[in-house]
Amino acid sequence: MENSSWALLPLLCLAALAFLTKIIFRQHPNRKHPPGPKPWPIIGNFNLVGSIPHQSLHSLSQKYGEIMQLKLGKFPVVVASSPEMAKQFLRVHDTVFASRPAVAAGKYTSYNNSDMTWAPYGPYWRQARKIYLSEVLNAKKLDSFEHIRVEERRNFISRLCSLSGKPIVLRDHLSRYTLSIICRMVLSKKYFSIETEDENNNAIIKVDELRGLLDNWFFFSGAFNIGDWMPWLSFLDMQGYVKRMKAFSKKLDRFYDYVLHDHLTRKAAPKDSTVKDVVDTLLKLSEDPNLEVKLTMDHVKGLLQYVHHHHARLEDEVFDDAGKSFVAAVEDSPAQQSHLQITQLQGPDLSELLRNEIRRLLIEDTPQQHQLRTPLDSIHTNCVRLEEIDEVAGNPYCFSIMGCRYWSH
Repeated sequence: MENSSWALLPLLCLAALAFLTKIIFRQHPNRKHPPGPKPWPIIGNFNLVGSIPHQSLHSLSQKYGEIMQLKLGKFPVVVASSPEMAKQFLRVHDTVFASRPAVAAGKYTSYNNSDMTWAPYGPYWRQARKIYLSEVLNAKKLDSFEHIRVEERRNFISRLCSLSGKPIVLRDHLSRYTLSIICRMVLSKKYFSIETEDENNNAIIKVDELRGLLDNWFFFSGAFNIGDWMPWLSFLDMQGYVKRMKAFSKKLDRFYDYVLHDHLTRKAAPKDSTVKDVVDTLLKLSEDPNLEVKLTMDHVKGLLQYVHHHHARLEDEVFDDAGKSFVAAVEDSPAQQSHLQITQLQGPDLSELLRNEIRRLLIEDTPQQHQLRTPLDSIHTNCVRLEEIDEVAGNPYCFSIMGCRYWSH
């Protein structure tokens, strides 16, 4: 009798396990989900997302409607494909969907989600946004950096003139121009050196190495890491991304440690006449006991990578919408200006329009207006205006984006 009882025990355990599994994973008939394709085990619907994801999602939306549900690995994903549906997520229920998912890139490249790109919506995110708007990127602060932009623009033009008649890679010069402005505005010094020029006494890294760090940051932020979507495989690091992120984080951390140490040393000096930069502002705030969330050094480093969000063009002196990321500014601006130059070369009519616009600005604008609107800004605006209306308006993939005020992206 006793032996038969022990024999029934495994069966009872299996029955209890099956019952609990059914309760936990049971389908809720009253809970309505958006339509969507049936997922495969383990991979979900990844097989339906091709190398151009936005086109794949557009094709699926034609079949399943303006709102649909996919399963990517372990996680369900809802896709909105019309202005009305996107408005529900981006405006009506914005606070519910404001946070990004926790991924390896946020942990290893942004000091454990310390910048506003990866930080979850909450007290820290709101505090960081308030700091950017009121302390870092207010109009008075930005105006104080006017001399930096003027100096670097003159250096940029002089450098190009000295290379007259020689082939140049315009993107490299634009990248260096933007990097110089951002470093001086955010860090007060360039901290990088150019091999072909006199060594910078403050340099701790070569410009190509710094550029490589920034390129890696962009790559990791957009890389598809299997472990993010299938957590049970994350320990394997099958693509080697986590290992590379950790190595990248160490290099970037050494750079920021040097910059912060330099600023703290300068701050301790009896007489410090250096113009205060973004680092000085953040270090001062880290000592404020009244902040809702105490700023640590990791927070300061993370915030340095992100100075508010959106699409200001620092080198064009356009600060009407928002500030710019230290990293994103260096990446976006050369790309925009390179595209501008190519567009200008391909269109004689556009070149004449831009020349007339520059003449008008130089004749009509007052010095005060030049601080707010420059010929470079006008050139960029006209190039974008001429292209956006014809190119973007007829693009079905951009339809819902345009409807939700993300059109300028």
